[in-house]
This record gives sequence, C-alpha cells and structure tokens, in this order.
Amino acid sequence: MDEKNLGINELEEKGQLGAEVGQSSEIGIFKEGLKVHPEPTADPLDPLNWPRWRKHSILAIVMYLYFMFTYVTTNTVPSFPELQENSGAGSGPALLVLSGRQLVSLPPLYQQSDLTSVYRIVFGRRIIFLTGTLIAFAATLGAGGANNYQGYMAARFFQGFGVSPGSTVGMAVVMDLYFEYERGQKLGLWVLAIDTGLLVGPIIGGFIGLVSADWIQWLTAIQFGVLLGLEFFFMPETLYPRTYMLARMPVEISGEAGLEKVADQKKDPAAVELSRTSKLMALNFRPVPGLRHPKAWDSLVRFLLTFKYAVVVVVVSVYCFAWYWWLLCVITMIPAAYVQYSPQIQGLLFVGLLLGTLCSEVLASGTLSDRIVTKLAKKNNGVRLPETRLWLAYPAALLSAVGLVIWGISIDQEYHWMVGQVAFFL
Repeated sequence: MDEKNLGINELEEKGQLGAEVGQSSEIGIFKEGLKVHPEPTADPLDPLNWPRWRKHSILAIVMYLYFMFTYVTTNTVPSFPELQENSGAGSGPALLVLSGRQLVSLPPLYQQSDLTSVYRIVFGRRIIFLTGTLIAFAATLGAGGANNYQGYMAARFFQGFGVSPGSTVGMAVVMDLYFEYERGQKLGLWVLAIDTGLLVGPIIGGFIGLVSADWIQWLTAIQFGVLLGLEFFFMPETLYPRTYMLARMPVEISGEAGLEKVADQKKDPAAVELSRTSKLMALNFRPVPGLRHPKAWDSLVRFLLTFKYAVVVVVVSVYCFAWYWWLLCVITMIPAAYVQYSPQIQGLLFVGLLLGTLCSEVLASGTLSDRIVTKLAKKNNGVRLPETRLWLAYPAALLSAVGLVIWGISIDQEYHWMVGQVAFFL
C-alpha cells in the first residue's frame, strides 16, 4: 500500500511519525500576543491557508444547509389549516406533528447513532453533506406529492434525517477552516443561519401558501437542488491530516512570528504524496488517509461518558429542551394567537423575531465574544478558556425571559400586535 493511502496508525507503525511532530509544536505563531490554534502548516492544501474568499464561500454553503435545518420545520406553519384538511389530521396534536416537530429530536439521534459523528472523521465532511442533502431533496419531493397523513409523516422524517449534517457536521467544517480566535464570529454566523431559517420559513411559507401548501414543498425542493449543486462544485473536503502534515510541512521559523509568515512559506503540495482536501476524489467513499479513524461505536461511548460531567449535561439539556423547544412552542402558537389575521400576515409577524436575531448577532454575539475571550486570555497567561464565551449568555437569558413574558401578556390582554413585535425583538 502506498503512503498516500495509509492511515495515521500505519504511518506510526512505519516510524514515519516521530519527534518531528513534537518539534513543530515549539514553533511560535502568534496573533495579538496569543499563540494561534490550530497550528498551521506550510501546505497550500491546508484549509487554514486557503484564501478568505474560499473559506467564506464554504462557510456560506454550510450556513445554507443549517438554514434549511429549521426552515423546513417552520415554513409550513402558516398553512396548518390546509395541511390539516389535505392530510386528514383532525386534531391539534396531529397538527403539531405535521409542523415537523419530530425534527427536533432527530439531530442528536442522528449524531449519536454513528451515522455522522464517526463517518465525518473517516470519510470526510463533503460526502456526508452531499448524501444528506440528496436525501432531503428526495424526501421534499415526497412531501410535496403526499396525499395522506402517513406519506407526509414519512417524508418529513427523512427531511429531518437529510438536513441533520447541517448541525452535526457543520460545526466541524467551521473548525477546519478557521483559527480559534476567529471562531466566535464564524460560529455566530453559523448559528444565525439556524435562527433565521426558523423565522424566515413562516414568512416565505405564508406567501407561497397563496398558491398551495404543496408549493411550499416544491419551492423547498428547488432550494435543496441549488444547495446540492453548490456543495458538489464549490465545497471541497475540509478534513485535514494536520498531525501528519505538521511533520512534513511545518512552518520554518525561529522564535515568535505572526501569521503573515505562514503565507510567505507555502510549499509545493506535491512534495508530500498524500491525497488530502481538494486532491481527494469528488465522491470519496474511502477513508481519508493520514488520520486516526475511530471505531463505529466510539461516538456512542463518548456520548455516554458525557454523563460523567453534570455541568455539561445540564447546560446542553437546558439549551435543547428549554430554549429550543420553548421557542418552537411560541412559534407554532402564532396562528392560534393571531387567528384574526390571514396566513400571509401571520408570516410577517415573525419579522420582530428576525430583526432581534440579526441585531443580536451584529451587536452582541460572535465578534464581541471573540473580543471578550481574547481580553480574558491575556489576563490568563495567554490561555483561552471555552467557558469565557458564556458571559454573553446571561443577558441573553434575561432578555429572552422578559420578551416571553411581555408576549404572553400581550396575547392574554389583547394588546396591539406591535407590543408582541417588541416582545419578539427582545
């Protein structure tokens, strides 16, 4: 077997990974006085070294899929009555299921069932994205053509199955592309995608519903088709064998240096005969070489071991079950809360939530989080700690609670709709 197709375990057995890796870790590449992480190589195929336009275009594609993750959940909200009539779902609980509520529980199930958590490290990110989008595209066609409750439910299930990589693999792609000091802003944009999908879905669905409820699914199928094309032509593999390549193409500097030194030391990628990133096949069904490949059950083991850390379990549970479910409860109640308005007007009532989300991202989210982390790291001997990103969660929780209370009172007391919009903004 030639070197370019070997995994890192085989390379270690051949003695080709040794002290060189440890030596590369002594290189000091700094940004604003703090050592950068991950450590870049001199390889032009390293995603960290790609041009900003290329990184941003891949980030946009990842955000597109994450946008669709919640868009397919809420774009049918304004057409609930027509869906209820067409599918024969005659009760409130059945109608809630039609809204795609089952999708909420699919991402963690999909992730921890080893379908993406392990395979994204074995076969790469690109093939997982392409496969998921293709499944979602086919399922959307099925949802548009379904004429009964059972068919519609099955199609919606596979819609959720297909868009799940936007959540389970999307973050990994962002980590592949950007240094730690940039990730607050980039992950903020990534999260903005799921939030805007949740809120833009009913706005678009309300107007497309003027044609028919089926056309909501036809439009969604078109959107998935466009996404599939963008992924195939403009999203290369981002999984990179960094440990192996640091031993082969380290940035050769002495002492401390800035990131600009990396750009000055790019080497010929052909110097290392290892298939990687954009040099892999367009449809790669073989394990990405140069990496440790986990066992099929590793993600399940990691998931179970998480319960050893009560703090992590509590925080994740609050986010998944409190914030996400409660927000969806409010969204799916808008047709009942504003029953006097047409579906199109009900869709426009999501604008308050959308504006609040956009303002939060621009003024008090990713970029501000990066600045806070950098400032606190300088006070902590140059060590960045992930928990320093939690400071912005406290005002966010307070404002969200105030907004929910105001909205509930405005509906109960039948205040003007603008009061509800102010509450949604908060």
